Amino acid sequence: MGALAEMILAHPTTGSFGAFAEHYINPFTGFLLKYLYWSCLVLAVGTEITAVGGCMRMWFPDLPAVVWIIGLSALLIGVNMFNVKAFGTLEYWFSATKEFAIAAFILLAAYLVFGQRGNDFGFQNYTAESGFFMGGAQGVWFAVVVAIFSYLSIEMIAVAAGEAKDPEVAAKKAFKVTLFRLFLFCILTLSLILAIAPVSEILEGDSPFVTVMQVIGIPFADSTLHFVVIIAALSAMNSQLYISTRMMFSLSRGGQAPSSLGKLKKNGAPVNALLLSAGGIAVAAIIYASNPESGFTIMMALSMFGAMMAWMLIFITHLFFRRSHRRSAAPLKYRLPYYPAGSAAGAQLMAALLVTTLFTEQFSMTLLFGIPFALTVSALYFLMRKRMKLAQAGPGTGNEETGGSSQPREPEKISDALKVQASPGAAHHAPHRGHPPAIAVPGAGLVPLECLR
Repeated sequence: MGALAEMILAHPTTGSFGAFAEHYINPFTGFLLKYLYWSCLVLAVGTEITAVGGCMRMWFPDLPAVVWIIGLSALLIGVNMFNVKAFGTLEYWFSATKEFAIAAFILLAAYLVFGQRGNDFGFQNYTAESGFFMGGAQGVWFAVVVAIFSYLSIEMIAVAAGEAKDPEVAAKKAFKVTLFRLFLFCILTLSLILAIAPVSEILEGDSPFVTVMQVIGIPFADSTLHFVVIIAALSAMNSQLYISTRMMFSLSRGGQAPSSLGKLKKNGAPVNALLLSAGGIAVAAIIYASNPESGFTIMMALSMFGAMMAWMLIFITHLFFRRSHRRSAAPLKYRLPYYPAGSAAGAQLMAALLVTTLFTEQFSMTLLFGIPFALTVSALYFLMRKRMKLAQAGPGTGNEETGGSSQPREPEKISDALKVQASPGAAHHAPHRGHPPAIAVPGAGLVPLECLR
């Protein structure tokens, strides 16, 4: 996030980290990064819906989870086929529900841990049973892979800061808010969970939140938290489907995807791009139907390749970015500390995590899927080079409804390299009273702030 913030403050214009890679490394790397990130979002949508399908088994054990996967997916796809107003309304209530529930959970858990005496709740549970760091250093390392999935989309905050009136202030604020939310919703929450529920019960349960409520023994609290977990998964799925759809639309308008994916319906919705981006749901349904016990883990493993590769390439892009600015002697508004060691270490750690997946049973599919996918995208780049050159050299295929058009680009001007097509449904992006504030996410149009988790 810091590396992205430094680059976006140097070029505060609409764009994406794929455009930075295209300019500072080469067009092929930019193309690869855009598709890898799009793929991880698409597969993450499938991951979230498999989690929902598994959660619904608590209430409806006799009904196949695939029924919920297909039914709820159809509902969210239908919402995204309307304009951005419908998306914003649904996402607003999703986000409000999950954040209120987490805040209430923190207050209740803090009272039980710090306000009650003579019970089994407390930090002594950290060293009970198998002790702290029960899996050792290896367990912590493997857990990082799962943690990365949890922070997927955090990179959008740094990029979106460039859309603000004062990007420098916005980027610094984004850092502070992100660190605060990290502490509040992750570190503090997990600290309280471990202080209440024994590790053995957490590992055996479906959700740590639900397990804690079962340990506490509050009537219907476990079902309430189970409902919130489902809402949180649907919220993540909804925002990822929205963003991946807008990314594919922009790729099409830039000549980097088939032109049919850049078409809009009368209401401004890019339905063709939406249906393609919903492909992760179809993959999830097939995998879950054939292997319901490990369907969620398999989908997470598939989506992790694009996420880890994208983060690794962002670090590498930052190294090229700094080298370019060192030659030009241009001042930077923000400098990421510990350069170049920080960026180089970040890239190396991401590469090491990718290799680690080969030796982790749950994530063995990550590279087995990822390498062939990356090779396929590489072949696609060379097949589409002619169309991309035409899109960069002259007017694109935008229509009057969105004002979309490809801009001619001078290679030496990064401001031109970062221009993308008008977002679908631009005419519908005016703020509406009663709806959450939104921010322009490069390659994704306007996205409610709460989507940026």
